[in-house]
Amino acid sequence: MGSGRDGGTSGLRLIRGNGVSKILLAEDDNDMRRFLVKALQNAGYSVASYDNGKSAYERMREEPFELLLTDIVMPEMDGIELARRATELDPDLKVMFITGFAAVALNADGDAPAEAKVLSKPFHLRDLVSEVGKMLAAA
Repeated sequence: MGSGRDGGTSGLRLIRGNGVSKILLAEDDNDMRRFLVKALQNAGYSVASYDNGKSAYERMREEPFELLLTDIVMPEMDGIELARRATELDPDLKVMFITGFAAVALNADGDAPAEAKVLSKPFHLRDLVSEVGKMLAAA
């Protein structure tokens, strides 16, 4: 009987700084979300994924993650609002936005976390995994 998280695996092995990096993914496009989850899991990350910002934020309130990977344009709560609220919960959280609307969407909005990275669609999954690795390796 698992906890329901990560397929019932022990949460103790997934805690920050103890091996497996935990990523929270918020992406409303089902196909894109599946591809991203598969690529990140294949790279050795633990991934919790949601199709909207509101659900992702609720999960973030339940447990810590090292990286928030979020689309900017989503229903219920957009990625910028999600990132703002998530970094209020955990100031050490790293944030990466994935978007088809270029970085201009971030620059005009002072609510986006200053250290956030933007990866513009389309991108290669190798590039995503590489950028995630760099972000998680940074102190």
